[in-house]
Amino acid sequence: MWHNPRLLNLAAGVLVGLVALASTLAGVHWLLRSPLFPLRVVELRTPLKQASPVQVEAAIARLACGNFFAVSIDELRAALEKLPWVRAAAVRRVWPDRLEISIEEHVPLARWGAEALVNTHGERFAGEAAASLPLFVGPPGSEAEIARRYQSFSQLLAPIGSPLERVVLSARHAWQLRLANGLQLTLGRDTELAEQRLARFVQAYARTPDAADRAREIVDLRYPNGFALRVKG
Repeated sequence: MWHNPRLLNLAAGVLVGLVALASTLAGVHWLLRSPLFPLRVVELRTPLKQASPVQVEAAIARLACGNFFAVSIDELRAALEKLPWVRAAAVRRVWPDRLEISIEEHVPLARWGAEALVNTHGERFAGEAAASLPLFVGPPGSEAEIARRYQSFSQLLAPIGSPLERVVLSARHAWQLRLANGLQLTLGRDTELAEQRLARFVQAYARTPDAADRAREIVDLRYPNGFALRVKG
Protein backbone atom coordinates (compact mmCIF):
# COMPACT_ATOMS: atom_id res chain seq x y z
CA MET A 1 0.00 0.00 0.00
CA TRP A 2 2.76 2.44 0.97
CA HIS A 3 4.29 2.00 -2.48
CA ASN A 4 0.99 2.54 -4.30
CA PRO A 5 0.39 6.27 -4.97
CA ARG A 6 -3.24 5.72 -6.00
CA LEU A 7 -4.10 3.97 -2.73
CA LEU A 8 -2.23 6.62 -0.74
CA ASN A 9 -4.15 9.41 -2.48
CA LEU A 10 -7.42 7.59 -1.89
CA ALA A 11 -6.67 7.10 1.78
CA ALA A 12 -5.65 10.74 2.12
CA GLY A 13 -8.87 11.82 0.44
CA VAL A 14 -10.93 9.69 2.82
CA LEU A 15 -9.12 11.13 5.83
CA VAL A 16 -9.65 14.68 4.59
CA GLY A 17 -13.32 13.93 4.05
CA LEU A 18 -13.71 12.51 7.55
CA VAL A 19 -11.99 15.53 9.04
CA ALA A 20 -14.24 17.87 7.06
CA LEU A 21 -17.34 15.94 8.15
CA ALA A 22 -16.27 16.01 11.77
CA SER A 23 -15.61 19.74 11.53
CA THR A 24 -19.01 20.31 10.00
CA LEU A 25 -20.77 18.29 12.68
CA ALA A 26 -18.86 20.14 15.37
CA GLY A 27 -19.85 23.45 13.79
CA VAL A 28 -23.51 22.45 13.62
CA HIS A 29 -23.41 21.29 17.23
CA TRP A 30 -21.91 24.60 18.26
CA LEU A 31 -24.53 26.60 16.32
CA LEU A 32 -27.38 24.65 17.92
CA ARG A 33 -26.06 25.22 21.43
CA SER A 34 -24.36 28.58 21.18
CA PRO A 35 -25.78 31.40 23.33
CA LEU A 36 -24.63 33.81 20.64
CA PHE A 37 -27.77 33.16 18.52
CA PRO A 38 -30.78 33.45 20.82
CA LEU A 39 -34.30 33.56 19.40
CA ARG A 40 -35.62 36.96 20.46
CA VAL A 41 -38.83 37.58 18.48
CA VAL A 42 -41.74 35.34 17.48
CA GLU A 43 -44.33 37.13 15.35
CA LEU A 44 -47.80 35.77 14.57
CA ARG A 45 -48.55 37.51 11.29
CA THR A 46 -52.21 36.54 10.92
CA PRO A 47 -55.01 37.63 13.28
CA LEU A 48 -56.96 34.78 14.88
CA LYS A 49 -60.72 34.68 14.36
CA GLN A 50 -61.65 31.19 15.56
CA ALA A 51 -58.52 29.48 16.89
CA SER A 52 -57.82 29.84 20.61
CA PRO A 53 -55.07 32.43 21.25
CA VAL A 54 -54.26 30.66 24.51
CA GLN A 55 -53.63 27.34 22.75
CA VAL A 56 -51.63 28.96 19.98
CA GLU A 57 -49.48 30.90 22.45
CA ALA A 58 -48.91 27.75 24.52
CA ALA A 59 -47.65 25.82 21.49
CA ILE A 60 -45.35 28.69 20.53
CA ALA A 61 -44.02 29.12 24.06
CA ARG A 62 -43.27 25.40 24.34
CA LEU A 63 -41.47 24.97 21.03
CA ALA A 64 -40.27 28.40 19.85
CA CYS A 65 -37.61 29.21 22.41
CA GLY A 66 -33.88 29.02 22.94
CA ASN A 67 -31.40 28.99 20.10
CA PHE A 68 -32.37 30.49 16.72
CA PHE A 69 -31.02 27.48 14.82
CA ALA A 70 -32.22 24.82 17.26
CA VAL A 71 -35.95 25.57 16.98
CA SER A 72 -37.64 22.77 15.04
CA ILE A 73 -39.82 24.50 12.46
CA ASP A 74 -41.47 21.23 11.42
CA GLU A 75 -42.32 20.31 15.00
CA LEU A 76 -43.79 23.74 15.70
CA ARG A 77 -45.84 23.68 12.51
CA ALA A 78 -47.18 20.20 13.28
CA ALA A 79 -48.14 21.26 16.81
CA LEU A 80 -50.04 24.28 15.54
CA GLU A 81 -51.87 22.25 12.89
CA LYS A 82 -53.17 19.88 15.57
CA LEU A 83 -55.07 22.71 17.25
CA PRO A 84 -58.83 23.12 16.64
CA TRP A 85 -59.66 25.57 13.86
CA VAL A 86 -56.09 25.59 12.48
CA ARG A 87 -56.12 24.24 8.92
CA ALA A 88 -52.49 24.99 8.07
CA ALA A 89 -49.51 26.78 9.58
CA ALA A 90 -46.34 28.19 8.06
CA VAL A 91 -43.19 28.92 10.09
CA ARG A 92 -40.00 30.51 8.80
CA ARG A 93 -36.76 31.82 10.26
CA VAL A 94 -35.81 35.45 9.67
CA TRP A 95 -32.16 36.24 10.35
CA PRO A 96 -30.82 36.99 12.84
CA ASP A 97 -33.24 36.26 15.71
CA ARG A 98 -36.82 36.08 14.48
CA LEU A 99 -39.55 33.54 13.68
CA GLU A 100 -42.58 34.45 11.58
CA ILE A 101 -45.72 32.34 11.89
CA SER A 102 -48.79 32.44 9.64
CA ILE A 103 -51.94 30.47 10.39
CA GLU A 104 -54.75 29.58 8.00
CA GLU A 105 -57.97 28.89 9.89
CA HIS A 106 -60.85 26.70 8.84
CA VAL A 107 -63.79 28.63 7.36
CA PRO A 108 -66.92 26.69 8.35
CA LEU A 109 -69.40 25.84 5.62
CA ALA A 110 -71.71 23.36 7.35
CA ARG A 111 -72.25 21.12 10.35
CA TRP A 112 -71.35 17.46 9.97
CA GLY A 113 -73.77 15.50 12.10
CA ALA A 114 -73.61 16.60 15.70
CA GLU A 115 -69.89 16.27 16.29
CA ALA A 116 -67.96 18.18 13.65
CA LEU A 117 -67.91 20.84 10.96
CA VAL A 118 -67.04 20.94 7.26
CA ASN A 119 -64.93 23.79 5.91
CA THR A 120 -65.14 25.53 2.54
CA HIS A 121 -62.60 23.06 1.12
CA GLY A 122 -64.91 20.15 1.91
CA GLU A 123 -62.75 18.96 4.82
CA ARG A 124 -64.17 17.76 8.11
CA PHE A 125 -62.68 19.18 11.31
CA ALA A 126 -63.46 19.27 15.01
CA GLY A 127 -65.11 22.48 16.10
CA GLU A 128 -68.26 24.24 17.17
CA ALA A 129 -69.83 27.19 15.38
CA ALA A 130 -72.21 29.67 16.92
CA ALA A 131 -73.52 30.75 13.51
CA SER A 132 -76.46 28.98 11.92
CA LEU A 133 -75.03 26.55 9.37
CA PRO A 134 -76.60 23.98 7.04
CA LEU A 135 -76.38 20.33 8.04
CA PHE A 136 -74.53 17.73 5.97
CA VAL A 137 -75.24 14.03 6.47
CA GLY A 138 -73.41 11.33 4.56
CA PRO A 139 -71.04 8.37 4.65
CA PRO A 140 -67.50 8.97 5.98
CA GLY A 141 -65.30 10.38 3.25
CA SER A 142 -68.13 12.08 1.35
CA GLU A 143 -67.61 15.52 2.90
CA ALA A 144 -65.92 17.05 -0.16
CA GLU A 145 -68.56 15.73 -2.57
CA ILE A 146 -71.43 16.99 -0.43
CA ALA A 147 -69.78 20.41 -0.08
CA ARG A 148 -69.34 20.62 -3.85
CA ARG A 149 -72.94 19.60 -4.57
CA TYR A 150 -74.22 21.94 -1.87
CA GLN A 151 -72.86 24.86 -3.88
CA SER A 152 -74.50 23.74 -7.13
CA PHE A 153 -77.80 22.83 -5.43
CA SER A 154 -77.87 26.24 -3.70
CA GLN A 155 -77.42 28.05 -7.02
CA LEU A 156 -80.22 26.06 -8.64
CA LEU A 157 -82.57 26.68 -5.70
CA ALA A 158 -81.86 30.42 -5.47
CA PRO A 159 -85.05 31.49 -7.33
CA ILE A 160 -87.18 29.89 -4.61
CA GLY A 161 -85.75 32.37 -2.12
CA SER A 162 -85.23 29.96 0.78
CA PRO A 163 -81.75 28.77 1.74
CA LEU A 164 -80.75 25.13 1.72
CA GLU A 165 -80.52 23.94 5.33
CA ARG A 166 -79.95 20.18 5.01
CA VAL A 167 -78.16 17.96 2.46
CA VAL A 168 -78.27 14.20 2.88
CA LEU A 169 -76.31 11.66 0.86
CA SER A 170 -77.42 8.13 1.68
CA ALA A 171 -75.23 5.04 1.75
CA ARG A 172 -76.68 4.19 -1.69
CA HIS A 173 -75.56 7.59 -2.97
CA ALA A 174 -79.06 9.07 -3.15
CA TRP A 175 -79.61 12.78 -2.46
CA GLN A 176 -82.22 14.46 -0.27
CA LEU A 177 -82.55 18.19 0.35
CA ARG A 178 -84.51 20.33 2.78
CA LEU A 179 -84.95 24.07 2.53
CA ALA A 180 -85.34 26.50 5.42
CA ASN A 181 -89.02 27.00 4.49
CA GLY A 182 -89.70 23.28 5.06
CA LEU A 183 -89.75 22.16 1.43
CA GLN A 184 -88.22 18.69 1.06
CA LEU A 185 -86.81 17.31 -2.19
CA THR A 186 -85.83 13.74 -3.06
CA LEU A 187 -83.39 13.73 -5.98
CA GLY A 188 -82.34 10.11 -6.32
CA ARG A 189 -78.96 8.62 -7.15
CA ASP A 190 -78.04 10.02 -10.58
CA THR A 191 -76.62 13.40 -9.55
CA GLU A 192 -76.26 14.94 -13.01
CA LEU A 193 -79.81 14.04 -14.04
CA ALA A 194 -81.06 15.05 -10.61
CA GLU A 195 -79.66 18.55 -11.08
CA GLN A 196 -81.40 18.85 -14.45
CA ARG A 197 -84.72 17.78 -12.90
CA LEU A 198 -84.16 20.13 -9.98
CA ALA A 199 -83.62 23.04 -12.38
CA ARG A 200 -86.88 22.26 -14.22
CA PHE A 201 -88.77 21.94 -10.94
CA VAL A 202 -87.43 25.28 -9.64
CA GLN A 203 -88.55 27.04 -12.82
CA ALA A 204 -92.08 25.66 -12.44
CA TYR A 205 -92.21 26.20 -8.67
CA ALA A 206 -91.00 29.79 -8.79
CA ARG A 207 -93.76 30.69 -11.26
CA THR A 208 -96.49 29.29 -9.00
CA PRO A 209 -98.40 32.17 -7.34
CA ASP A 210 -98.95 30.33 -4.05
CA ALA A 211 -95.43 28.88 -3.81
CA ALA A 212 -94.92 30.36 -0.34
CA ASP A 213 -98.07 28.58 0.92
CA ARG A 214 -96.80 25.25 -0.41
CA ALA A 215 -93.57 25.18 1.53
CA ARG A 216 -94.65 22.14 3.53
CA GLU A 217 -94.61 19.93 0.46
CA ILE A 218 -92.46 16.85 -0.07
CA VAL A 219 -91.36 16.55 -3.70
CA ASP A 220 -90.01 13.40 -5.34
CA LEU A 221 -87.96 14.27 -8.43
CA ARG A 222 -86.92 10.73 -9.32
CA TYR A 223 -89.23 10.64 -12.33
CA PRO A 224 -87.84 11.24 -15.85
CA ASN A 225 -90.79 13.35 -17.06
CA GLY A 226 -92.21 14.92 -13.92
CA PHE A 227 -92.35 14.70 -10.16
CA ALA A 228 -94.59 13.46 -7.34
CA LEU A 229 -95.79 15.79 -4.63
CA ARG A 230 -97.45 15.37 -1.27
CA VAL A 231 -98.17 17.74 1.59
CA LYS A 232 -96.90 16.96 5.05
CA GLY A 233 -99.63 16.52 7.62
